[in-house]
Amino acid sequence: MHPKAPPAADRVYGYVKQSVLDRTFAGGTLLVEGEIAEAVGVSRTPVREALLRLEAEGLLKLYPKKGALVLPVSAQEIADVVETRLLVERYAVRKVLPASPELLDRLADLLAEQRALVEAGDLQGASAVDRAFHHTIVAAAGNRILEHLYDQLRDRQLRMGVQVMRARPERVRLNLSDHADILDALREGDGEAAERLVSRHVERLDVLLRSSAAP
Repeated sequence: MHPKAPPAADRVYGYVKQSVLDRTFAGGTLLVEGEIAEAVGVSRTPVREALLRLEAEGLLKLYPKKGALVLPVSAQEIADVVETRLLVERYAVRKVLPASPELLDRLADLLAEQRALVEAGDLQGASAVDRAFHHTIVAAAGNRILEHLYDQLRDRQLRMGVQVMRARPERVRLNLSDHADILDALREGDGEAAERLVSRHVERLDVLLRSSAAP
């Protein structure tokens, strides 16, 4: 028995959202309903429904009878994401101490996986594992409300991360070094060092994002 195909609007939503997040549809691109419908193989009605959902998420701006504009990553969005990451991650990296052996092993595995992906040239895969590394620390802090808030940043971080990787691919290797330093501080139980390293890591990303953001 073949699995039931997802509804047409969900297929369009997934296709357009992924294309926006991986910057196949870059900021400033005007999406035309008919072209999207043809690409996914559906009618225009589910396309409109999907685009409305993406507008509500802040990724698109709809213009009746014209199409949908992919919104560029703005300086304000970068500032908001960075500020929220700092608030959550500084708290979490101290809260997880003393770090459990399970947490340390999981972070070590993620670091090894990220390193292997970088060596293989899979920068998008490495970016996904990068996010998993930070999320693992936040989740281990045990505050589900903060974890949910952090999860809400995921899509925005993905699009920003792709932007940085394309502009500054050497940043990926620097992330490996940063993660190794954070893991060492957690192993040593040094909360002050861990918080300082997290701050340096996120603030350095802030500078890169601002330099590569659209005006």
